[in-house]
Amino acid sequence: MVALTDRAQSGRLTMEVSALPETTVMRSLDWDRDRFDIEFGLQNGTTYNSFLIRGEKIALVDTSHLKFQELYLDILKQQIDPATIDYLIISHTEPDHSGLVKHILELAPEITVVGAKVAIQFLEDLVHTPFQRQLVKNGDTLDLGNGHLLEFVSAPNLHWPDTIFTYDHKTQILFTCDAFGMHYCSDHTYDENMAELEPDFRFYYECLMAPNARSVLSAIKRMESLGEVTTIATGHGPLLRHNVREWVGRYAEWSQAQTKGETTVAVFYISDYGYCDLLSQALAHGITKTGVHVEMMDLRSADSQELRELVSDATGLVIPTPPASGSELGEVEGAISTILASTHKKQTFGIYESGADNSLSVYPLDVKFKGAGLKGAFPSIRITETPSANTYKLCEEAGTDMGQQLSLKKAVQQMKSLDSDLDKALGRLSGGLYLITATKGEVSSAMLASWVSQASFQPLGLTIAVAKDRAIEALMQVGDTFVLNVLAEDNYQKLMKHFLQRFAPGADRFAGVGIQRANNGSPILAEALAYLECEVGSRMELSDHWLVYATVQNGRVSDPDAIPAVHHRKVGNHY
Repeated sequence: MVALTDRAQSGRLTMEVSALPETTVMRSLDWDRDRFDIEFGLQNGTTYNSFLIRGEKIALVDTSHLKFQELYLDILKQQIDPATIDYLIISHTEPDHSGLVKHILELAPEITVVGAKVAIQFLEDLVHTPFQRQLVKNGDTLDLGNGHLLEFVSAPNLHWPDTIFTYDHKTQILFTCDAFGMHYCSDHTYDENMAELEPDFRFYYECLMAPNARSVLSAIKRMESLGEVTTIATGHGPLLRHNVREWVGRYAEWSQAQTKGETTVAVFYISDYGYCDLLSQALAHGITKTGVHVEMMDLRSADSQELRELVSDATGLVIPTPPASGSELGEVEGAISTILASTHKKQTFGIYESGADNSLSVYPLDVKFKGAGLKGAFPSIRITETPSANTYKLCEEAGTDMGQQLSLKKAVQQMKSLDSDLDKALGRLSGGLYLITATKGEVSSAMLASWVSQASFQPLGLTIAVAKDRAIEALMQVGDTFVLNVLAEDNYQKLMKHFLQRFAPGADRFAGVGIQRANNGSPILAEALAYLECEVGSRMELSDHWLVYATVQNGRVSDPDAIPAVHHRKVGNHY
């Protein structure tokens, strides 16, 4: 194993080199990165993985993030003369994997870049220099010699429109870039400890893959024709070698559950334009938290027939503002015109600005869709500055609002149909009244809770059931901290009324509420009779809730004589 280390402004960066059969693994370890993509907090950093396949000819699969320029290129030169590399395979063009393509082209000007048609188009805009290219589609092969026959699998939307997988028939390694990955940085190259990796694997799927569940299932189906896969060489996190079937099985199970919903929202974006990719992911993630199915589509590469079919079938539409000028203008304007022509009056819609300097305002599009008879699902989202964590949280909450509106009728019908003796009996289970408050970075949230129970003595621990569509759920991942505020019997009504109101996306939930900060940074409510500072230790997924187990680090009672509030329900099938 070879390693190099550097200390950058963004944190500790290291390189690790290890070997698979006739394949060199080069992992760029970003130990201290705490945010990624749609600004979800990371607990364990991340990695960017790159690979050299050595046959009679040499292929490099993906590069690394630009921040690793010096470290990565030094390691690459130790392994091989870059000028002797024959092919550069681009799994997709997201900058964390293609950030050093331009530098590779400078070191190896005769190299042939291999990728999907859309990927090659994106690269032309990225590197601004001529290069040799080979376009591949699903089922195409590339023979490196010595038995290394590479077969390509089309996997669009995982999670960019240009994604391909690469399968080496000799080594039975499948290179999947983002799919099956996780943001997890450690010295372990492989997935020996499955239990340790499970929370990060699940969280990564929820954030990036769940909004593309149908595409996940399509990719898995195409993988079945390849033959045995002994190793999944992911673009992020450890390589999957010890539990391949289990990891793939979970993707299939989660994606099948995700696509069972009768309601579909089409979330459109413009790839590689402003912050459109990240904003659309946040919106889509918010929608999927409500159990509503999402189909994402890139307006730059959308087929007009597929576009019309998706719009016709969708209950809701989320559309970005197009550019005012530039190479994307014609194709994006044409796609939006197709969307408008395919809508019907029973649909809801939402508009968001793309976050680019030349992006048009939300207002003209808003007027057009309202003029077509569609109902707005959330206030149009304007981006006036570089998106922050709060911006992405606003988008997620807007998506959740949309999903909840679209599933409201079904939820009401379900509540009415389940008013049985069993439901009434279950409703007699009493609970306390608590307010959970959490802060992660610049994002804060709160939730009224009654499904709370002490769970252990050593260590002191408790469990909380959190509905999947609650805004605070994203701040209660493994390793996150929060405060459990215990409400008093004689003064809980004001706080309960405040936190039960429907907040607009991005609204400050603590406006007008007296708070102070706990040691872990989360708010303590001034009117609470007691509080506990907690850290999430594990999560168990239920059908519509997450059961969160947390250890308690600190706590205090402000009024020893006060009696805790108790909550009773009439039925057990809804709050």
